[in-house]
Amino acid sequence: MKKTFAAGLVLAPALFQAAAAASLQGVVNAPDGRPVAGAVVSLTRGDGVLRESAYSGADGRFALSTAQSGAATLRIRAARFADDARELNLDDAQRVELRVALRPLTDPAQISDALPASAHAARVQLDDARVRQSYRSQCFYCHQIGNAWTRRPKSEDRWSDTLDRMQRYGALITWDSERDIVRTLAATFDGRPIPDRQTQAYDPALASAKLTEVAVAGGMSFVHDLELGLDGRFYSVDMANDIVYVTDLASGRSEPVPIPDKGLPLHAELAGASAPVAAFNAHHGPHSIVRGPDGRFYTTHSMSAGIGVLDPKTRRFEFHKVGGGAVYPHTLRFDRDGVLWFSIALSNQLGRFDPRTGAMRVIALPSGDFWRWLSDKTLAGMLKVTSWFPGKDLHLILSHHKWSGQGHRILNLPYGLDINPLDGSVWYSKLYADRIGRYDPGTGAIEEWPTPLEGPRRMRFASDGTLWIPAFGGSGLMKFDPRSERFESYPLPVLADGEFETPYALNVHPATGDVWITSNLSDRMFRFIPATAKWIAYPMSTRTTYMRDIVFAPDGAVCSTNSNLPAPAIEGQVQAIVCLQPGAAPG
Repeated sequence: MKKTFAAGLVLAPALFQAAAAASLQGVVNAPDGRPVAGAVVSLTRGDGVLRESAYSGADGRFALSTAQSGAATLRIRAARFADDARELNLDDAQRVELRVALRPLTDPAQISDALPASAHAARVQLDDARVRQSYRSQCFYCHQIGNAWTRRPKSEDRWSDTLDRMQRYGALITWDSERDIVRTLAATFDGRPIPDRQTQAYDPALASAKLTEVAVAGGMSFVHDLELGLDGRFYSVDMANDIVYVTDLASGRSEPVPIPDKGLPLHAELAGASAPVAAFNAHHGPHSIVRGPDGRFYTTHSMSAGIGVLDPKTRRFEFHKVGGGAVYPHTLRFDRDGVLWFSIALSNQLGRFDPRTGAMRVIALPSGDFWRWLSDKTLAGMLKVTSWFPGKDLHLILSHHKWSGQGHRILNLPYGLDINPLDGSVWYSKLYADRIGRYDPGTGAIEEWPTPLEGPRRMRFASDGTLWIPAFGGSGLMKFDPRSERFESYPLPVLADGEFETPYALNVHPATGDVWITSNLSDRMFRFIPATAKWIAYPMSTRTTYMRDIVFAPDGAVCSTNSNLPAPAIEGQVQAIVCLQPGAAPG
């Protein structure tokens, strides 16, 4: 993807036509003739909007059928080799046969630059466990260090400026942690290349997998979550600009639907911050989106503390204020009775909204220790006061996260949320408190459990009532059985010893029970098969991939958004919808 696109770009027409316009086949070899397995073979349309990819098999062979026509770029990428790129005109031939001999990388700087962020992030060695966890939790919260721009040599003063900017966006770091992290980053990223210690495992499942990426927006966009409509189109929310993008793969267009600002100030209830979570031009800050039983789309408005409702037929919005001192509505899910539940991150609450009656209810969650209790009692009032001074970031002075020495742990941060399919109970994760909890809608009872790994993020239930949880700070996958109240943990497959992943979200396939999980530091998507505890890693075709929530399409595709923040740090400088067709099930 070569170009940066503004809102409303035209997408590739007829992405999934029944008849393919061209067929590309070939074999990928090393210079000595050995086949290269698992190479990512990508065909990018001339305008850079559409990219389709396949993987080479154990014999190095690949096959890619496409409905594209006209000018296109074919790129073959494999670890330890230089990219092979060539221009094609798909109007000249319906069938293209290729034999590609990749050139090994030999220059240490090129080898280092080609390594994913996981290799570079692991270079940073912090001796203090709390500082190390602060680094993992706060420095990769919405992005990875995925290119040379984000890991170039800087003085301590320049790194301090970077951390100051991250704290204006929402990072919570103590003075001691800030000093240690700044000092270590300046010493680590010294411009010298690092060696390749990674092991790239090939799985036969890759041979039948396909990958499609469609550019949605670039520049200062932040395309967060996505959902599928009953009309077969994707609906995704741009948190930075108050836009819902409607992407119709059949007609090939992406339509921006602006959310009216309703007279709210910039950043609304978080107006005191200069750029909270990089919601640069937002009055509402739409974060998550889900399709309701009525076919309409429900969004959490993180900045304006509301629930938005979009009618896909009329393109009209409804707005419902949460109230109850709610700050930052987050993840939302419908229960089996058609009631919408959502986590409220900064004020440590759950929300309940009944679309049929318009009734809204806010439920306080346990605070835990003294510092979190203090946050729960004072945060809403503090933000109100700081909003009198727009964009001045006075909350960073008034907050107790620095002088208490607690950093991000002054917050519980209810984050992920899902409904137990067996009994209808509402479950949530507390990202900063390292806990999961259960709310019983019938009795109002609340129970919480500490997690064995740090940073439980966006979790999901399997159909049998098993809860699967990504450990963002613990580089793992957790399984929780609500009946026995027991956890099991599975480390994510890393590319080298000492590396870690920052898994953001997961989803459980309703038919297979497989757990799909984002990795977000190594440009991969993972598939975990519970019956055998087997992992399959699918390399993405775009460097600096940072995926959010996962949805399943009716045709079997596993879809998410690549919304590393900021968009210009992504290879191609655009945020995209990413859909993986896993192909044949592994044996």
